[in-house]
Amino acid sequence: MQPVNPLVSSAHKDALLLWMGFQNPECLVKPLSRRHTDPSVIVHAMLLMSHRGGHQESKKKLEISPSETMKAEEENYKEEAKEPKSEDWRPPSVFGAADLKNRAVGLYNIGQTCCLNSLLQVFLMNIHFTKILRRISVPVCATQKKKNVPYQMLLLLEKMQCGKQKAVSPRELVLCLEAHRVTMFVQYDAAQLFLTLWNLLKKQMKNPELVEKLSDLYTISVQEHLACQICSSETKRNSSMLSLPVPLLDSDSSMLKTLEKCLQCFFRPEELTGHNMCFCEHCGKKTPFQQSVKLVHLPQTLTIHLKRFCFGRSAYIHKISNCLPFPQDLDFNAVLTEQQCQAYDNEKAAWRYELFAVVAHSGTTSYGHYCAYIRSLTECKWYCFNDSFVEQVSWDDVKSTYGHSDLYWGQTAYLLFYMKKQPQ
Repeated sequence: MQPVNPLVSSAHKDALLLWMGFQNPECLVKPLSRRHTDPSVIVHAMLLMSHRGGHQESKKKLEISPSETMKAEEENYKEEAKEPKSEDWRPPSVFGAADLKNRAVGLYNIGQTCCLNSLLQVFLMNIHFTKILRRISVPVCATQKKKNVPYQMLLLLEKMQCGKQKAVSPRELVLCLEAHRVTMFVQYDAAQLFLTLWNLLKKQMKNPELVEKLSDLYTISVQEHLACQICSSETKRNSSMLSLPVPLLDSDSSMLKTLEKCLQCFFRPEELTGHNMCFCEHCGKKTPFQQSVKLVHLPQTLTIHLKRFCFGRSAYIHKISNCLPFPQDLDFNAVLTEQQCQAYDNEKAAWRYELFAVVAHSGTTSYGHYCAYIRSLTECKWYCFNDSFVEQVSWDDVKSTYGHSDLYWGQTAYLLFYMKKQPQ
């Protein structure tokens, strides 16, 4: 991970270091300096701390009865054991989890795993990801197999495709993640867990070609600019991101009305003045700076993180449940200006996307529930994956995750996954 930009003020450094201190130290995705200096950055750091240390009372409210879970699993394992498996059987190479036999398969919740289950479905329904996953090298010994996240995810994919049940248990993968300190019976933030899973996948894929393909599939490239407003000297730095963490509130704390407005706000230049001024080597003192982010490259699968958690007036973290419409089709050329892009025309020509999945959250910052709405890439049908319960839904059902300020327990979109459209 690259060090914090030395030109950024100490206040910005503190916010950055606080956020990055809770990331995987081997994380290869570099957070941006400018957009993680607002309170919502600290929100996720505090949420992560509370997940690991506090909210014991709220955890108990959502714990699933072990007896019910184990009974369901036991019946499931009995059914799976009856299924004949050919020795020379090989799974299809490109299908997503729900694209085999035109049916969707759920995942049992085995200990507050709704967040994990939702993200796993998003990964495994992505045929571009499963194509990479099927090419991984199988670990040699049994111990390595148990601790290898890509391998355990592949086994889960095969289990979902080959079984006859409506839902399967992710138990082996959960135990594998436990070995990497991703414990269950914890209320996870979906954006943080998505980053953790991606880093584990990338770290444990030994084939450099597959690592590169995984990066190409998900990684966003941007260029950060810091320009002194006195002498016009400028510093540039290339950064990579796993998601675009877009704000839902404008600089004056007013609610942004659409996803396009949120993206424009994220890429809008920011003036660093007053206590946020930076030291300019050419001027020899702290001066006002303009900080901006320019888009360089967008991946095949684009992840957008809607920052719905922020500090209220009473200094407590609260969730923004207000309505935020997002489109099925998203063209970045129509959203960003020429000045907000640092890419060639052939690159920008491919910035046309179609919505692939939505990870939605219901509840509060202390407790809640996750589910995923995913569009099958082969059937072009929408499904709602709510742990073990899966059903086909309509676009109107997906739109119900826009949010509504009056619905305390209503579903609100938290992570959006867009898939790059094929050239005409």
